[in-house]
Amino acid sequence: MPARQEPIADGAGSPRVADRATHAARHGVRVPRGQSSLPGSRGARFGEMFPHVKRPDVGKDAVDALAEVMRKTAGTSEHGTIPAGYTYLGQFIDHDITFDPTSKIDEDNDPDGLVNFRTPRLDLDSLYGTGPVDQPFLYEWEAVADRGVKLLVGRVHGRSACHDDLPRNEQGRALLGDARNDENLIVSQLHLVFIQFHNAVVDWVRRTRPEVKRADVFETARRLVRWHYQWVVVNDFLDRVAGKAMMTSVLGPGSATARPAVSRRCYTWEDTPAIPVEFSGAAYRFGHSMVRNDYTLNETPGGGRIPIFRSPGEDGEDLIGFRRLPTDLKIEWDHLFKTGSRTPLPSMQIDASLAPRLAHVPPDGAALAHLNLRRHRALRLPPGSGVATALGEPPLEPADLVPAGAALGDIPDAVLRSPPLWYYVLCEAKKFHRGNRLGPVGGRIVAEVLVGLLEADRSSYLNAKTTWSPELPRDAQGRFTMAQLVRFATGTQTSPPPGASAPPG
Repeated sequence: MPARQEPIADGAGSPRVADRATHAARHGVRVPRGQSSLPGSRGARFGEMFPHVKRPDVGKDAVDALAEVMRKTAGTSEHGTIPAGYTYLGQFIDHDITFDPTSKIDEDNDPDGLVNFRTPRLDLDSLYGTGPVDQPFLYEWEAVADRGVKLLVGRVHGRSACHDDLPRNEQGRALLGDARNDENLIVSQLHLVFIQFHNAVVDWVRRTRPEVKRADVFETARRLVRWHYQWVVVNDFLDRVAGKAMMTSVLGPGSATARPAVSRRCYTWEDTPAIPVEFSGAAYRFGHSMVRNDYTLNETPGGGRIPIFRSPGEDGEDLIGFRRLPTDLKIEWDHLFKTGSRTPLPSMQIDASLAPRLAHVPPDGAALAHLNLRRHRALRLPPGSGVATALGEPPLEPADLVPAGAALGDIPDAVLRSPPLWYYVLCEAKKFHRGNRLGPVGGRIVAEVLVGLLEADRSSYLNAKTTWSPELPRDAQGRFTMAQLVRFATGTQTSPPPGASAPPG
C-alpha cells in the first residue's frame, strides 16, 4: 500500500491529506529502505525450489497482454469462504519471513544472490526486532514492572476519546521491527494486536506462573507468543488456504510421545533454509487475489465500505497507512475474524480476477497483476505447468487458464504454453476448489515452505522437547485460532469457555 502525505491535524485525532497528488509523487508505494539485515538472519538468502525445471521466457508482449486481460476481467470473482482478516494475516506472515529490497523488477536477478533481510523463521522478528537491549524504542520503559518486558503501545488523543495505536515518533512514523507493517491500516492494526497479545501474555505469565523468575518473564512470554503464533499459522491459516488434506500430507499429527513428522517433497536445504523465489515471487502472492475493493471496519458511520485506496482526484477516506490511526477507522475485529456472533466479512476468491482497485495502484497507476507478472520474468521463475509436472501433477488445460469474463483467444499462446507460476497458482485454485483454497501446486509450495521453516527452527514449537499444544484459552471446540489470539490480546476473553481449558484428545 502507498504511503500518505504527512497529516494535518483536524482536531479529532484523524489526519487529512493536504495534497494527494503531491503525496503520491513524493512517497509512492515503496516502504522505507533504511532497514538493515537483522543479526539473527545469519546472512539468509533466497534460492530456488525447482532449479531443474526449464524456464522459457514468455516475453514482455505476452506479459503485457495477460496483464491487460486480468485488468479487463477485474472484479468478476465472488466472495470466498475465508474471512477477510486472513488476507492481512498472510501479509503479516510474509513480512515476518521475507524482505527483499535489492532485486530489480525490470532486470534479470540471480535468485541465489538475493539477500533476505528477515530471519527465515516464524519468530516474529518484525514484532520484537532484536530485543529490548538492541532496539529499546520498541519496548515499554516507564512502568517499573514492565521495563523492557512489555512492548510499547501508542495512543491517539481525539476530541472526545483516545485509543491505542502503534507507537510512533513525532512525525507519525511507526516504531516497528518492520516498517512495512504500517503500510495499510488493517495490517498496522493487526501488528498492534500482536503487541497487545505479547503484553497480555506477560500478564498471564505473572498471574499463572509464579515459578517464573522476574528476569525470565520476557523470554517466557516471547516463547509463548511465538509458539501460539506458529500454531495459528499451521493449524488455522494453512488449514484454510492450503486445505486440511494438503496439511495432513505435509505434517503428521504427532502424539503424546512423538513429535509431528514433516514430509517435504520439494522444499529442501543443506544447512540453513533459503526462501524459494517460487514461494516469495509467485505462490505466496496468492493473497493479492483475496484483497477486497473495500472493507467495513466497524459500526460507526465512518467505518463502513472503506476502499483500500482512493483513485487520483477521488475524495474521501481510504486504508493507506503510514499515519496515526483515525478514530473512525479503528477495527472491530468481529468484522474480519470470527471472534463473536457476527459473520465476518469474506475475502475474495483465490483466482485470476483481482479487485478492480488493484488495476490502478498508486502512485503511478500500474496494475498489481502487471507488477507480479514482470517480477516472474525478472526472477526467471519456472512456468506453472513445469512445476506441476515436477510435482507429479497433471498440468492445467488451456481452458483452465482463462479467467472469468475472457475467452481462450484472449490469452497469448506463450502464456498457454508456459503459464507464469503466480497466474497458474490462481487458476488452479479456481479449477480445483472454486477459489476457496489453493490447488495442488500452490498449496504444496506454501505449506511446505512455512512448515519447513518451523522444522528447521530449533526453537519452534515443532521442536519442543515434548509434544506441545496451546496453553492459552481455546474456543468451545478446543481450538486455538486467530480469533482466539485476537480475543485474548484485546481482553474480550480472559478465561477459557466451558470444556475448552484442557487440550483436545
